[in-house]
Amino acid sequence: MSTNATSTLLIDNDRTRVTEWRFQPGAATGFHRHEYDYVVVPRTTGRLKLIDGDGAETFAELTEGIPYFRETGVEHDVINANDYEFVFVEVEFK
Repeated sequence: MSTNATSTLLIDNDRTRVTEWRFQPGAATGFHRHEYDYVVVPRTTGRLKLIDGDGAETFAELTEGIPYFRETGVEHDVINANDYEFVFVEVEFK
């Protein structure tokens, strides 16, 4: 059984929420749905396993400092597929 990723809320106001996520090897967010558009900025280079609502697994290769954007409604579990800690910052637009 995997451990839980650790989230630290850095900013939360009327317009924006910024959260730092830290994943030990094998740690997961748990299945969730994104209620807002968001940007993820990796602070580590590595690989994350994504599991969608149907149980399909895909992998995302992320590079430190290279952000990506996703729209509201994404549903998935995110798991650290590396043998080291993985960290990213998530910026949600309310």
